[in-house]
Amino acid sequence: MTGSIKIETTRDVADALAQGRPVVALESTIITHGMPWPGNRDMALEVEAVIRAEGAVPATIAVIGGRLHAGLDEAAITELAQASDVMKLSRADLAFALAEARTGATTVAATMMAAHLAGIHVFGTGGIGGVHQGAEQSFDISADLDELARTPVIVVSAGAKAILDIPKTLEALETRGVPVVAYGQDEMPAFWSRKSGLKAPLRLDEPGAIARFEMIRRELGGHGGMLIANPVPQADEIPASEMNRHIEAALATARARGIEGKAVTPFLLGEILTLTDGASLKTNIALVLNNARLAARIATALTSATQ
Repeated sequence: MTGSIKIETTRDVADALAQGRPVVALESTIITHGMPWPGNRDMALEVEAVIRAEGAVPATIAVIGGRLHAGLDEAAITELAQASDVMKLSRADLAFALAEARTGATTVAATMMAAHLAGIHVFGTGGIGGVHQGAEQSFDISADLDELARTPVIVVSAGAKAILDIPKTLEALETRGVPVVAYGQDEMPAFWSRKSGLKAPLRLDEPGAIARFEMIRRELGGHGGMLIANPVPQADEIPASEMNRHIEAALATARARGIEGKAVTPFLLGEILTLTDGASLKTNIALVLNNARLAARIATALTSATQ
């Protein structure tokens, strides 16, 4: 209980938290806004299975009927995957959904908030939001960046979504004091692609090293989150040279149609899905599974470091 907010957990999440075992938070917008039924349910269950196979417990975050959940059972995931009129929740509207008894799926920012409230320290996702192309005119910058600066949760992603302005996103993260760590390579990944052409600020090669880094940060105090940029497996990537053409075409269509705000990312992802003849979705699923696996290993290493 935090004030009047009760976080509802599944039995396995509650037991793991009480016993100090590793737990990995998962967002829910990838279920409600990422892909159609029934692939969205199947993907969500597969991600949870990957985390369990690594010895950790998955905790999918969502608001259902005004109740904040950290952990969903299969029936709840199935129901959410088929739900309509689901809000897409970030920091600005998470409390609104709770107050108005709405159902909403959590973005990176809202998932970090809920995970921190629940006592979960590691979160696996696909890609974070960031500075959008043309932000110098639109001021379209994701709340994920400020959340990473303020909320002490390790976020494992395949970097920022490649539809964004990645150089500006890295600058914004640096300004906010957020450590950005490429896993196993010197270059920043670019979501569907292993390489972005940009050098990563930091590099670590083992989950244990990430856990040690986090423990030292805690000793310094006052820290926010950490971004782990985990490249998609080589067998599943779409090369940046190919993806950049599709991204430019999708951006041009979005501008021509006047797509703005929260509608931009789902629109672009849908356009790119069409342009790649479905290949982008397959890569998206592969990178989410890869990130979930690494997140579970980091959570396990962090649990060991705190005992």
